[in-house]
Parts: sequence; structure tokens; C-alpha cells
Amino acid sequence: MSALLRKPAVLLLAVGTLVFGGPVLAADELEGQKLFKEHCKQCHEDGSPNGEYTPMTLISSQWIRFFERKYERTHKDVIDAKHGEKPVIQAISPEDLEVIKNFAIEHAADSENPMTCG
Repeated sequence: MSALLRKPAVLLLAVGTLVFGGPVLAADELEGQKLFKEHCKQCHEDGSPNGEYTPMTLISSQWIRFFERKYERTHKDVIDAKHGEKPVIQAISPEDLEVIKNFAIEHAADSENPMTCG
């Protein structure tokens, strides 16, 4: 059996690229992309004074360090106007934050599938 067939995610990505002209994301990746756009992109888009951040802005280890050490500290006083004027760290549930974190790490600059998040 070829190595490609043993890796369903790689096969799905390859087939999606050929058939649809771009990568096909698994459901959890689509949810991560949606949540990243909904919660992060509003403050971190191109030209933002907060800096533009997409998953491929950092490498995997930097994303891990950010979520472990910096996220809460740098976002505790940031208000999310789209989600009830709550602080960002309250507006994003721990479950959604984990999905966002996994999406950022899986599509980091040093990953097999870097992504800008559209």
C-alpha cells in the first residue's frame, strides 16, 4: 500500500486540490477557520494597528507558546464588540479557543498546509 493511501488527510487534500482547485478542509478545520475569522480576524486583518495575524504568520511552536503564555495576558482587556461587548477571553469559550488554537497550529507557516485564513 502506498504511503499516500495510508494518510487519508493527505489524500483528501490532494484530491480536493485536483477536483476543486484548492484544498478541502475537514469539518473541524472548517470550524477552526470559521472561528478564526469570527473572533480573530476582526482585530488582526491586513493593515490593523494590532498587527495582521493569520495561521501562517507564526510557526507551530510560536502558536503553541502564544496560546499557553500570551493569549490571556494580551487579550484580557480587549472588548469583543461582535459578541456582547465582553472581553475576548470571555467571548470565546474554552472549547472554541481550542479549535482556533488547533487550526492556527495545523496551518502555521511551518506546517504541511500553511493557510492565510482568507
